[in-house]
Formats: sequence, C-alpha cells, structure tokens
Amino acid sequence: MTFILTAPRRPSILENSSVTGMICMAVAMLLLPVGDTFAKILTGHMSAIEVTAARLLAQGLCLAPIALLMRNRLRGPMFSSIVALSGGLVMLTLICLIWAFSVMPIATAIAIFFAEPLILTALVGPLLGERVGPRRMMAVMVGLLGVLIIIRPGGGLGPAALLPLLAALCYALNMIVLRKASATRSSLTVQCGATFYACLGIVVVSLGLGATGQLEPSFAKLPGWAWGAIMASGGLAAASFMLIAEAFRQAEAGMLASFQYLEIIGATAMGFLVFADFPDGLTWLGIGIILSSGLYVFWREQILANRAGMRPRRRRTRRIRSR
Repeated sequence: MTFILTAPRRPSILENSSVTGMICMAVAMLLLPVGDTFAKILTGHMSAIEVTAARLLAQGLCLAPIALLMRNRLRGPMFSSIVALSGGLVMLTLICLIWAFSVMPIATAIAIFFAEPLILTALVGPLLGERVGPRRMMAVMVGLLGVLIIIRPGGGLGPAALLPLLAALCYALNMIVLRKASATRSSLTVQCGATFYACLGIVVVSLGLGATGQLEPSFAKLPGWAWGAIMASGGLAAASFMLIAEAFRQAEAGMLASFQYLEIIGATAMGFLVFADFPDGLTWLGIGIILSSGLYVFWREQILANRAGMRPRRRRTRRIRSR
C-alpha cells in the first residue's frame, strides 16, 4: 500500500463566513447610492411617497424571477410577524430617506443617515447579546467623527435633518430584525417576504393618502425615461438588500457596522457625477476617516485571537421559534 503525503490545504479567505459577510456588505453599500441617485432624480417628477411605492414595486418585480429560479434556496417561513416587521421598517426607511433626497443634496442626506452605525452598535448588545470589543467600538466612534466632519452641525438644514435621522433609526432596527429572522430563514426568503410586506404597506399608505386628497397620482405624466429609472432603482435595491441580508446571516451586526460607511463614498461619487456636487477638503477628510475606520474593523476581524471574544454571549433563556 502506498501512502501519499500532502501538505494540509490552507483555507481560503473566502471560506471564512465573516469575511464573506463583510464582502457582501461592502458591495451592497457601493450599489445603494446608485439606486438612491435614480430615486432623487425621480423626486423631481413625483412625490416621495410615489417614488417609494414605485421603487418597492419595481424591487418586487425584480425579486420574483430570482425567487423562481432560486426556489431551492427558499428556506423557512416567508410570511410571518418578524418578516412583516422587517418590511415595515424597510418602508419607513425609504420614505424618510427619499423624502430627504427631495429637499437636500443626496450626499448630505446620506451623511446624516450615517448616524445609523452608531445606533446599531449601541443596540446589538441589549437586543442581540453580542459583545463589541473596545477597539471596534473605538473604530466606530472614529468613523462617526468623520461623519460629523462631513455634516458640520449647524449648517442650517433645520427640521429636514430629522428625516435621514429617522431613516437611520429605522434602518438600524431593521438590521437587528434581519439578524434574528435570518437565523431560521435564508436571505432570499427574508428579502422576498420583507419586500412583499413593504409593497403592501406602501400601497395601503398611498391609497389612504389618495382617498383623503393628500396625494395626487402623477404616474400618467411621467416621461418615458422615468420608467427605466424606476426599474433601475428597484433592481439595484433588490440586489443590495439581498447582499445585506446575506451579510447579516454570515457575520455579526456589530462587526458589519463600520462597513456601512462605504455607502457615503458611493454617494459622494454619484453626487459629483450626476449633480456636479464636488466635495470640499473637509468632506474628503471625513471620507478618509470613515474608510480608515472600516478597514481597521476588517483587519481586526482577521486576527484569530479576537474571534472567540466576538461570539454572542449565551443567555439563559429558552429559545422560542419564530412563527
């Protein structure tokens, strides 16, 4: 009998589920501003509620064939209370953010929205039982400093600044819900179910506003190119949120928090390319701080000695299955 000795295979970096989760989050964060740019353009022809409804319905149309082709990956209950909660939070996030796009530059709205990772990091402890180490927490705080440099409080936005802040709160809560829902469901199941509930919710809101005379439909007056913009916005949103759901299935919420800062880089680029909004020196400084913070969190995750400490704390409570 002949024995062949082979050197043990070194695992690929992509075989680490946490790394896969971070890559999914990074790609999603760079795609989202492109869809947001289409949404801002559409606010010049429709109300924020109508743009939200159009984007969500287009997102549903894009997800339907994906769900059909990948039906073997649909695992777990799609229609349940926790998925409905995610859909409601998605709807509220989009309404607030698209409304903010209609009254302020897209880069400014996204910059204010980036209070969200701090909110998320503050919530993962009490709601998920995850321990965020002091160095990662410091990296998130440094990233927040970059956000504040970009926002420059006191800039005179007034009550409009509350719109992206409310969107940030809803989005952070949805990240917590996604983490819970994805424990017993595939990312495709969660995304399809949440999109269905979000579409249902926005249709009910639109009909209610229309019945009371507070919303006058403008779809019939749209130029031809606007329909393409609607489909592009919905398609990019579908791809982005599927990646986000997968990211939170693979990695801890606290670990992914700083990677969401990458969205502002895309927003800055789109603002310059589409709206000729060139960032000044302080804005570039803030972006550099944000990017450095995200890269530091990525580097800390690769240190094997840290991984044991990043596991969620076990709670002495009975596990309750989601219905």
